[in-house]
Amino acid sequence: MKTIMWFRQDLRLSDNPALIEAVSSGEIIPIYILDDINSQSEKMGDASRVWLHYSLLELNKSLNGNLRFFKGAAKEIISELIRVTDSKKIVWNRCYEPWRINRDTYIKKDLKELGIEVKSCNGSLLWEPQEICKSDGTHYRVFTPFYRRGCLNAAPPRIPQNAPLNIKFAEFLNLKRDCSLEELELLPKHDWYISMVKNWKIGEQGGLDNLDDFLKNGIVNYKMGRNIPAKKSVSRLSPRLHFGELSPNQVWYAAQQVIEPGDSNLDSFLSELGWREFAYHLHFHYPSLANENLNPKFNSFAWKTETNKIEAWQTGMTGYPIVDAGMRELYQTGYMHNRLRMIVGSFLVKNLLQHWHHGRDWFHNCLVDADLCVNSASWQWIAGCGADAAPYFRIFNPITQGEKFDPEGEYTKKWVPELINIPKKFLFCPWQAPTEILEKSGIQLGTTYPMPIVDLKVSRNLALEAFSKLPKTA
Repeated sequence: MKTIMWFRQDLRLSDNPALIEAVSSGEIIPIYILDDINSQSEKMGDASRVWLHYSLLELNKSLNGNLRFFKGAAKEIISELIRVTDSKKIVWNRCYEPWRINRDTYIKKDLKELGIEVKSCNGSLLWEPQEICKSDGTHYRVFTPFYRRGCLNAAPPRIPQNAPLNIKFAEFLNLKRDCSLEELELLPKHDWYISMVKNWKIGEQGGLDNLDDFLKNGIVNYKMGRNIPAKKSVSRLSPRLHFGELSPNQVWYAAQQVIEPGDSNLDSFLSELGWREFAYHLHFHYPSLANENLNPKFNSFAWKTETNKIEAWQTGMTGYPIVDAGMRELYQTGYMHNRLRMIVGSFLVKNLLQHWHHGRDWFHNCLVDADLCVNSASWQWIAGCGADAAPYFRIFNPITQGEKFDPEGEYTKKWVPELINIPKKFLFCPWQAPTEILEKSGIQLGTTYPMPIVDLKVSRNLALEAFSKLPKTA
């Protein structure tokens, strides 16, 4: 029997439940559909599309060049494929963004009415959103009980499976609508991405190597080291998980094989996988999470819209070195260290009083790990308007954050080389340095490096004042 294997956010052969199901049914027709029609405003950003191009390139090599590419409305393409190839079955791994759920539901319904067997699997989450609930059957809104009481007391995640052997590919005539990988036009016209991709080995094997390196060199100091951006203590596995070059099950069990149970580094790392699950849990139960405040009292918050400040933040020219370092790392590599994500996020929404939507959109376009569920939940958390959010009055000070988490300035000077010669005492507050120090360091504030675009004390007070005017209850 011919079975269509629809790859989506599962660009791997190992531990791929849908692929295993498809191969067990007989000959397969592996496809990828770039559906920018149904995704509309939530289609992938530039950095994600670059990653996708190279990940699909590697997947196609693993499939011996048998992966077929399509772009357009998935429902129309699949209907044509079913008719032309005389396939009797289609399988895919489930995705959880609201637009994908809606689209897939319609596709499944129509195909079943035609007598086509449709099988969807869980290939991207440890626990599906509807599986974790309170004792009264309601869903969680606070992370710690969700993870500690819900996830860790639920049935264990499934054990990872090996890649299927002896995959048989169905033969069929060329289709009208299929295209080449290049014709998907995932790569931008400008070449900024060339230096970006040099930082990564994209694809399933790159993901496995990434995981192996982290388990050998990073996880042993993860709990403390993950806060120090100059150290290689974070996993950098987020784009692997988003595109499915690795399954979370592979990561979950591999980590437990190298660290003894009860180790605080292991617990801290696994809880980060739990946060990813929580973001999907929230978005499943609150489909408008990407756009609407989960806490409705923030609907009346007095956000400002100052384009010049937003642009300064985006380009790493705020005059606050630790903020600028994070934003430049993002643009140049498609990635940002997690500690910096919190620092730059707090600066945007609290010191600059710009709507969290601006941060959401910039991250969505620039991050190679841009994930609708995680990105939305994280920005609502830092803005104080989400589930289990950071209190609004918790405002990161970019000077003390730099001094605490980059004490030698190794990270900051790497991304803000204009300040490479300034003494550590003034690295995170160069405007406080005496004129002779600035001259000796080759720094002209306002010329070679910007003056601060906002006063920290004044902006903090304005943020607290705006917060105090919100209604006490929603």
